[in-house]
Amino acid sequence: MQSKKEFKKFGREKLEQIIEMCTAIENQSMDPFLLDVDSIIKVVKEYFPQWEENEELNLDSEAIHHLATVIKLQSEWVKHCSTSLYTDPFLLEEKITQANKEELLNVFLKVWHPLIEWEQLSLNSLTAAIRYWEGLLPIKERWQDFDGETVAIGTTNRDEMVKQRILGNQFFSEELEDYWQELKEKVEEKSQKDKILYWDFIGADTYEETVKRAFLTSFLITYGYATLEIHPLEEEIFIKPFKKPKKEIHTQQSISIPISVTYKDWLKWKEGELN
Repeated sequence: MQSKKEFKKFGREKLEQIIEMCTAIENQSMDPFLLDVDSIIKVVKEYFPQWEENEELNLDSEAIHHLATVIKLQSEWVKHCSTSLYTDPFLLEEKITQANKEELLNVFLKVWHPLIEWEQLSLNSLTAAIRYWEGLLPIKERWQDFDGETVAIGTTNRDEMVKQRILGNQFFSEELEDYWQELKEKVEEKSQKDKILYWDFIGADTYEETVKRAFLTSFLITYGYATLEIHPLEEEIFIKPFKKPKKEIHTQQSISIPISVTYKDWLKWKEGELN
């Protein structure tokens, strides 16, 4: 049976290994996600009751400090990926491997821009540029001072703001509740999996209406009325309504998920080319 002294010695070695691994990650020589945080926490918890001396407690606190730094690095990496339209290279490799020749050919044709003209700087073009800049009037003469019309500060009312289409005909909370009910009805009507494709829900007859629906959908998710389900390999995004709003979402740290809603995307959806 292992003695208490041997057990503590083995525990100190474990903590030193944890500190060494965390330091390597902090120095960017290792991927932060190679560290299994849950197993490390179990090790720290297992040996903590045995520490009695200041040196042992200092070693334990140092391990916790480095572990917290690694968790912060993991969090920053996730935030970076979610807010910069990051695509995992391994995911791209998997998609390319699974694609057939026709799919790869279509992708190539969409991004292929053959070179039809080549422009470069020459002495003649540089001379022409110098003449152009020398012939320009000073900025003060080109840009005359513009005196804007002074408008008196006034007041407005809700009816006037609705008329100017700054506000809708109903309060935003009411509009959001109605939109949530519409989402649940569409899911029941078109799906048997309690969810619906994102574009099938926000898509409308006009691009302007589609943008408005995407805007409202973002608030449905932010305020806990619904959630997103993303399948990166299949390039599919689903929206799933909750039966009741989840208020605890407001207390959790959220991560941005950028979704493109361009005019080109809308045209693709209208033609059935976008999920």
